This record gives sequence, C-alpha cells and structure tokens, in this order.
Amino acid sequence: MIRFFLGKLLYLVPTFIGITMVAFGFVRVLPGDPVLLMAGERGISPERHAELSAQLGFDKPIWSQYLDFLGRLMHGDFGLSLVTKKPVITEFLTLFPATAELGLVAITIAALIGVPVGVIAAVKRGSWFDQVSMTTALIGFSMPIFWWGLLLIILFSSILQWTPVSGRISLMFFFKPVTGFMLIDSLLSGQKGAFTSALSHLILPALVLATIPLAVIARQTRSAMLEVMGEDYVRTARAKGMSSTRVIGVHALRNAMIPVITTIGLQVGTLMAGAILTETIFSWPGIGKWMIDSISRRDYPVVQSGLLLIAAMVMLVNLLVDLTYGLINPRIRHQ
Repeated sequence: MIRFFLGKLLYLVPTFIGITMVAFGFVRVLPGDPVLLMAGERGISPERHAELSAQLGFDKPIWSQYLDFLGRLMHGDFGLSLVTKKPVITEFLTLFPATAELGLVAITIAALIGVPVGVIAAVKRGSWFDQVSMTTALIGFSMPIFWWGLLLIILFSSILQWTPVSGRISLMFFFKPVTGFMLIDSLLSGQKGAFTSALSHLILPALVLATIPLAVIARQTRSAMLEVMGEDYVRTARAKGMSSTRVIGVHALRNAMIPVITTIGLQVGTLMAGAILTETIFSWPGIGKWMIDSISRRDYPVVQSGLLLIAAMVMLVNLLVDLTYGLINPRIRHQ
C-alpha cells in the first residue's frame, strides 16, 4: 500500500508543475494593465508606472517572473493581493469554508439521490422509472448552471418567497465564526432561528451546484450496476435462493460502488468549476466569487495563486479517491 501511495504521489509532481505554468500564463493573457487598474480613475504618470512595475516585478522577462513565482511557492509564499494588500493564502483560508460547506452539501445531495436512483433504474431496467430518471439526468447534465440558478431564484425566491436570494445568513444574526461552516456555527451560537436562516440561504445554491454531479452519479451507478448484475457471482447468489435485497445490496452494490466512488471524487473538479458560477449568481462569499472579482480587477497574485490552490485541492481529493480505490480493491495496487 505504501508503494502504491508513493507511485500515485509521484504522478502529481509533473501535474503540479504543469498547473503552475497554466496558472501563471493564464493571467498574463488577460487584457488590461494591473498597475493602471490599481491607480484607478486618477491615472498615473509614466515614471510612477515604471516604478510600480519594477516593484511588482512586471518589468522582468516572463521566464524570470515565472522562476520568481516558483521560488516563492517553494517557501510557502503565495504573494500579496494587489487590491487588499493581504496575503493571498489568508484570504483563501478565510473564504474557503464557505465554498467547502456549499460543495460538501451539494455532493452529499448528489450522492444520496443519485446512487439510489441509479440502483433502482438498473434493477428496473427498461421500466418507466428507468426511462424517466435517465432522461431527467441527461437534461440535468446538459442544463447550464447560470440559467438553472436564475430559474430557481425566480421560482423560490421571487414568486414563492421561500428562500433568500443571496448571502449565507440573515443580517439579523451575528456571531464569531468557530468552524467557518455557517450551519455548524449557527447551532453553536445558540441564537434562535440562526440555523434555519443559514439552511434557507444554503439549500438553493447547493441544489443548483448538485445538479450536474447528481446526473453523472445516477448514470454511472446505473451503468456499474448493470455490469455487475451480469457477473457469475451475482447469478450464483440468486441460484442459492438469496433474497433480491441481499443480492443487490450486498453482492452487486458493493462491487458497483468502486467506479461510483471514483466518479464522486472526480466530481470535485466539476463542483469547483460550478461553484464559480453558483457563488456569483447567489452572491455566496466563497473562493469562486473571490476569483471572479480578482479576474475583473487583474489581481495577478490572487488569480494565479488561487488557481493553484484550487487545483492542488482537487489533486489531493483525487489522490484520496485513488487510495480509497486501492483499499476497496486490493488488485488495483499491483497494476
């Protein structure tokens, strides 16, 4: 298992280097001058522009700026925001709990609904439930997040007025964050109605963010179940007179969950991409909205380091999924 872990870890090194190149190069192709944007409407003299460019290192060749970027990363320095003058890592860690809470609730909703729907669709293959659920999953997978989010806002926030439009909790409540997760902190605060308010703010963006992962998980579960149910050991279990519940729940589902777990892990990248749009639509104060704002302000350190931190987090989750895959199926370790 240790050899398997080290092998997977070794694969991450070239991937990480490639991500640094992409993150560094992405902000350089964006139009606009960050120094001029820092100056604002007042403008700036050519001499002052040259001085600030030299201070920020923008006057150096691209390859030299990239090496400086790598050197700072090796020392754990992700740079300072050009706008707020705060360390990027501090802002990231401050905003990350909001995105993590949104993502965890979304993937939980997707798994709790997607897996049972996929199992039932496989067991009742060809039935009306199978056709309706898989067609709905295809529609959910194809639906643009920003359009789906606006529709839900119009329905549940404007027409029915069941949920708020933006934010994480009502302005009526105030308490110091303990964990950064609003659902937990609202319970710890002991304030009446705080948890309900936090939940009402969270449920709509979480449903929007869960739509695509739910569709993928449901279709993958159905496919994996259909493949497993045709195996010899499943037919043998049926021949021994085992109940359908035991055959499906113990023998079939346990083996079908291996690719499903991998799919759930891979959806983290989809969640991060979807979080950018979802947080923007619902004004959710997480790293997605933070990244969008930083791109519009040409805040180079925030954009490049933020992309790197998000990518590193996705890589870490995928590594954990690979390790879980190896624990579930020992044969994978020797491949």
